[in-house]
Amino acid sequence: MKTLQTTLFKINSIKTITMKNTLFFLFALLMLSSPVMAQQNADPSAALEVNSTTKGFLPPRMTTAQRDAITNPATGLFIYNTSTNQLNFYNGTSWEHITSLDTVLSATGKNWLSKNLGASQIATSATDPDSYGHLYQWGRNSDGHEFRTSATAAGPVASGSEGSNFITAGSDWLSSPDDTRWNGATKGTHDPCPSGFRVPTETELNNERLLFSSQNAAGAFASVLKLTTAGIRDRNSGALDFVGTIGYYWSSTVAGNSGARYLYFDSNIPIMFDSHRADGFSVRCIKE
Repeated sequence: MKTLQTTLFKINSIKTITMKNTLFFLFALLMLSSPVMAQQNADPSAALEVNSTTKGFLPPRMTTAQRDAITNPATGLFIYNTSTNQLNFYNGTSWEHITSLDTVLSATGKNWLSKNLGASQIATSATDPDSYGHLYQWGRNSDGHEFRTSATAAGPVASGSEGSNFITAGSDWLSSPDDTRWNGATKGTHDPCPSGFRVPTETELNNERLLFSSQNAAGAFASVLKLTTAGIRDRNSGALDFVGTIGYYWSSTVAGNSGARYLYFDSNIPIMFDSHRADGFSVRCIKE
């Protein structure tokens, strides 16, 4: 009788473990049976540390459509995007890509990033939407306003009160214009380019323009920079315009009290122009 009671107790215990702790035991068995071991004494800054010299960590793999179908993704969630062959993470507002800072060397002797800021890939055509990237107001960092679908707010506003909104204004988004935010030939404190890169000067952009094989949008794309017709975000309404037909690229060079110089190209010409700083243009970074 005692033996039978002991056996029944063990069976009931196993049932309890199975019902309440299945996932825990499966995970433990996986770690113990695999060459990849989860360290019990992880680095103090980490909740979990995985160590292996023979295998890597494989995140969930899915297409862009499958990724976008995730309901209420958590900030920091990441996946491997099989549509673009890149790691993606959710920044709380939209999906971003994780990629190396690939550069291209121009005949001018300058190194540039191979794609626009915010683009998920190097352009495959002048109208490749995955290569358009973000649209920045002059003098602003990557604060969220650069997303093509970011909210708008009426301006101009004082520096520090812009938040992540695209500020609609007739000229400058700032109530007190500041020429130093992108700081010309040196990297300014609000420069959105990654470390080691900065927004190019008017001269640096124009030197690339002079090398275009044809003086139009086709020549801009045929260049080593593969510039695209990413369009503009209008300073007055915040609406997108000229996407797929015209390219606008900011320089760090100021023009007047509330303007800045930029590279413009369409099907007929490429040229350097002035524009109001509240407009949203593409940014292509140059190596410092």
